[in-house]
Amino acid sequence: MGKNLGTRLAIIIGVLLVFAYGIVGIPHGGLKQSIADRIHLGLDLQGGIHLVLKVHVTEAVNAETDRDVQRLNTELATYTATATKPNAADAADSEKSSQQGFDVAKANMIQIAGGSANQQSDIRGVLNGQEYANYDVNSTGSGYTMVLKQQAIRDTESRTLDVSIETIRERIDKLGTLEPVVEKYGLGDDQILLELPGVFDPAKVEQIIETTPKLAIHEVIGNPYPDPTQALAAIGGVLPPDEEIVTGGNGMGGPDQSWVLKRASVVEGTDFRDAQPSTDENGRPDIRFSLTTDAGERFYKYTSSNVGNAMAVVLDNRVREVATINSAIRDDGQITGGFTQEQAESLSQALRSGSIPATITQIETRVVGPSLGSQSIHDGVMASVIGMLVVMVFMLVYYKGAGINADLALMLNLLILLGFMGYTHSTLTLPGIAGVILTIGMGVDSNVLIFERIREELRSGKNSAAALQDGFNHAWITIVDTHVTTVVSAGILFLFGTGPVKGFAVTLTLGLLANIFTAVFVSRTIFDWLLSKKERGAALSI
Repeated sequence: MGKNLGTRLAIIIGVLLVFAYGIVGIPHGGLKQSIADRIHLGLDLQGGIHLVLKVHVTEAVNAETDRDVQRLNTELATYTATATKPNAADAADSEKSSQQGFDVAKANMIQIAGGSANQQSDIRGVLNGQEYANYDVNSTGSGYTMVLKQQAIRDTESRTLDVSIETIRERIDKLGTLEPVVEKYGLGDDQILLELPGVFDPAKVEQIIETTPKLAIHEVIGNPYPDPTQALAAIGGVLPPDEEIVTGGNGMGGPDQSWVLKRASVVEGTDFRDAQPSTDENGRPDIRFSLTTDAGERFYKYTSSNVGNAMAVVLDNRVREVATINSAIRDDGQITGGFTQEQAESLSQALRSGSIPATITQIETRVVGPSLGSQSIHDGVMASVIGMLVVMVFMLVYYKGAGINADLALMLNLLILLGFMGYTHSTLTLPGIAGVILTIGMGVDSNVLIFERIREELRSGKNSAAALQDGFNHAWITIVDTHVTTVVSAGILFLFGTGPVKGFAVTLTLGLLANIFTAVFVSRTIFDWLLSKKERGAALSI
């Protein structure tokens, strides 16, 4: 018994030291600073910026069907058939479309026309190919219609949202912000929640979010025009659905011009693997980029069959450079455009972080001041301290000497919880503090269950050792049951909640796991140690 008791005491002391180190680490700059370095404060405690962003996922769906139109026209050229999208120019902007009464569903539709009667079977074979398995193909009187399946639309929208979140997270990480929150927000609204503790400059954050360059290379139709009006007039006043007019410079520092481009890009955004600032042959800053393997093969196929034609580099919906294809290009290229050195470095960094596949707009911006955060910390800490002191006094008064046992277990419980947060560099939020307070209550509940059971066993005439044995054994099942049900509830909060709610769920779960150890193992060890110091048959102070 003595040897077993010594081992258990050694385990408790070891746990105490391990988690105490987790809270403060190797102290430097004072105890408060050491704790702050290991347990970070959330937005509501430290202050910072809260943003809700809207991702226009319809643009990504529209871009996907644009690329399929381009591929279809290449494959159907043999049969003199063509693929087009109805009103594609309006379909790209879902909000604009809804205002104009345009059917957004047309953004997901492709129309096929042309080809002789003898070629219809071959055309249908192309449309039913594996590359277009995501479309429903239907015959019409004059050709075919292809409609993107709803599951494919949902997959593209979900993928666009995920890529946007990861790209923003990578860019925010470059700010050096500790524990930023970048995650989905709302239910089915294509929104992103962005919380940046300790950052108080909205303009800087907005610049990072808005400087999410959507880089793409498009085929150029004809020569440039002085402005969009003249460009539209030159093509008969009606813009074909597979073309668009984009304004910009040509890397020469002159006035803006307008180009007619193919709407479907040759390569874009996520096709870019790397980008680095460089200089051209005249010593001017530019950007050198490389493409992924698949995009490189696609780019090579396009450039090899379009030698002598022009292509435009479009960045942030502006033409940055128009160049003539002199020879086939595979996976390396160069972007010039009158950049300053700072612009070249900034754009290169943004492209390395990934290009967002759709436009992002801000729908909510809120700045939490540091003074409000400091007040929240003060109020939360005071609530925790007062609550714990009241509980400890109650346990001492009601359970006498055994109350000291319960109080020691509670303090060790809090130490383990904070130590674990220190090791994982967790973020403590105001709801997280509420989770700590609730953990204290659950810890008291476990001790009450055990102590009342021990009292019942003593009233039944059992001696102290037997009452302890049976009390802990019978209370164990109830404690596990209550803790498991609470952990399951916390798990649901973590899965479906946002940042602060997740903080509450995490601290509550960690506190409950620590509570099982302290209320059962630690409390039992202390009781056994006390009994070992008493004479056989001596009464317990409970």
